[in-house]
Amino acid sequence: TALLARGHLLIEDIPGVGKTSLARALAAAVGGSFRRIQFTSDLLPSDIVGVSIFRADQHLFEVRRGPIFANVVLADEINRTTPLTHSALLEAMSEGQVSIDDQTHPLGQPFLVIATQNPTEHFGTYPLPESQMDRFLLRIRLGYPGRGEERQILRERGVGDPVTAIEPVIDHLTLLALQDHVETVTVSDALLDYAMGVIEETRKAPALAVGVSTR
Repeated sequence: TALLARGHLLIEDIPGVGKTSLARALAAAVGGSFRRIQFTSDLLPSDIVGVSIFRADQHLFEVRRGPIFANVVLADEINRTTPLTHSALLEAMSEGQVSIDDQTHPLGQPFLVIATQNPTEHFGTYPLPESQMDRFLLRIRLGYPGRGEERQILRERGVGDPVTAIEPVIDHLTLLALQDHVETVTVSDALLDYAMGVIEETRKAPALAVGVSTR
């Protein structure tokens, strides 16, 4: 859903329930590139977007692109880095582009950020600001698999990584066409009125500090 709607996904769950495998599997299924960024307290914006390096032999600056230039980017433990680094990811998620030395570089399409964070650990973390949280279309939890599914996972993992065997089921042109088609879906006035009722209630509810934004 997030991919077709050109949104981004935040997964909150404990380690070991398949967040990384999900991101890798999705990238393989759409035939896209995959990069994983491990967010830490010393991660810099340039570690995400890239840097511009002067080539003395050619007397010019060469842009070395960071891991954000991929179709599916896994931002692992996103709440373990500083707000400064969060801001670098913010431009990529909201604008589909990044800035390197005052130059704008568009990201390839399709582009999806799957971010993860552990809701049970708070030591050494930086809570995501509202501006960052608002860039995620969906916020979900995976939970533990059922007994049968977990037994199958253990069995398959004994002979290798099943994700490596996934073949693309769709090409980029078809996926981009589907994304364009999603934007043409008709939404009735009755559905909009219902959504507006829910939105307005979130802004009035005393238990909520911030209501649903227009985005």
